[in-house]
Amino acid sequence: MNYFAHHTLATSLFLSLLTAVPSQGAAPYQLDTNFPRLPPGIKLDAVSAVAVDFTGNIAVIHRGREPILIFTPTGKFLRSFGNGLFDSTHGLRRDTKGNLWTTDNKNHTVLKFGHDGKLLLTLGKRNMSGDDDGHFNRPADIAFAKNGNIFIADGYGNSRVVKLDASGKFLHAWGRKGKGPGEFNLPHAIRIDSKGHVYVGDRENDRVQVFDQNGKFIRQFGGFAPYGLEITKDDYLFVADGRANKVMKITLEGKVLAQWGTLGSEPGNFNMPHGITVANDGTVYVTEIRGKRVQKFVPR
Repeated sequence: MNYFAHHTLATSLFLSLLTAVPSQGAAPYQLDTNFPRLPPGIKLDAVSAVAVDFTGNIAVIHRGREPILIFTPTGKFLRSFGNGLFDSTHGLRRDTKGNLWTTDNKNHTVLKFGHDGKLLLTLGKRNMSGDDDGHFNRPADIAFAKNGNIFIADGYGNSRVVKLDASGKFLHAWGRKGKGPGEFNLPHAIRIDSKGHVYVGDRENDRVQVFDQNGKFIRQFGGFAPYGLEITKDDYLFVADGRANKVMKITLEGKVLAQWGTLGSEPGNFNMPHGITVANDGTVYVTEIRGKRVQKFVPR
């Protein structure tokens, strides 16, 4: 590839940090073992999610001290925030204006943070679950439409998707516990494609369901456990399968294009992959609950 074409000392040093990724067939990605570089005194606990912030830096959320950590794409630690705000960190996403949002699947809240880490908004009532328009029950993930509307996979307790406007006002909800179209058994991840269709990772039903933004069922596909979902700018779907301990790149119709990983603690494999994001350059970041780490995969 052209960024490996010049055999300079810098390139050689960079390549020495990359490890081939286990895969079926040719490995589509290489692992950057130099990401992240943790500061002294911080050790990752269960790492639930990862997002690219508005500057291109990498935000990581975990269930330990200094729960939200910001790194450069090369792995240099920049800052942290969020102490005292979480009971069980879960989702982490960036909205259309660059703010970071989180979900907590224990205290039932959704939090919005500004670029500086300042808490701007709390949705739901802390330590109060519910299924009305002002409460959540262990929310899992969050997504944003182009017009700013908010979609929450409300998730472990309520088995529904909640739609809010950009200010957080309740608009609509759909779903209930079950196996049929429009029913869920743990809506765990949620993303939106370029056409505005909403993709819900229906984790315990081993499928992804696709809806319009008013909750009308469009289609479904599966055969995997969608713990984490990401849709790229060119409409490829990446799946973190936390049950099979692998990552897949698939089409929006469910055709598998590439996959890698198996259960293991060695670099390039996974122990319950949970959160996934893809940067604009195609780099894939994957977090692990039991593995307590985040891994960076560079496209070949």
